Amino acid sequence: MAVSENINHINSVIPAHVKLIAVSKNQSIEKISEAYNAGHKIFGENKAQELISKHSLLPSDIEWHFIGHLQTNKVKYIVPLVKLIHSVESTKLLKEINKEAHKRNIVVNCLLQFHIATEESKYGLDYEEAVSLLNSHDYKQLNNIRICGVMGMATFTDNADIIRQEFKELKAIFDMLKERFYATDESFKEISMGMSDDYLLGIKEGSTMIRVGTAIFGKRV
Repeated sequence: MAVSENINHINSVIPAHVKLIAVSKNQSIEKISEAYNAGHKIFGENKAQELISKHSLLPSDIEWHFIGHLQTNKVKYIVPLVKLIHSVESTKLLKEINKEAHKRNIVVNCLLQFHIATEESKYGLDYEEAVSLLNSHDYKQLNNIRICGVMGMATFTDNADIIRQEFKELKAIFDMLKERFYATDESFKEISMGMSDDYLLGIKEGSTMIRVGTAIFGKRV
């Protein structure tokens, strides 16, 4: 199917409250434009340089999300361009985002990334680390970041039971953090989980944002 047909299909099967982020990493300007011309305006990139380049070449009303591992030396380039950073997994990174946001007098929306998969190669916090971060003096001094929820990537496997359990774990972490730190904060509401092969599972377990690339653009060659 064409890109536009893929987007329309996904939108037809997901609930209205779930935000579809089209993962455009390694995709051409032409393919992204095809999605944009079909009415889709939310895209996710995982490399700073690629996001910067595409931001300058594509329409200004695109909502960009940064979904990959973010190095602190790239934060200054990303902060002015993105609606949401999904992949925050350290106080050091939060402090750098806050510093660059403060320079521009803006508040940057962020998600805390959690390690829920079995692969050691994936990044992310565990619950205890997140609690320590949120209780820290350093975090309480950060006035130019807004924590809006959590993000996680499931194990790369065909075993739906494993994926489902990992998504349940992320939802439980979200619920505990909400109750403990953000009970009265309406901004803390997002759970970013689910990709091309498992987004329906993610939604069933509570996802509010899905990050979909291959199911929209096709397999990269």
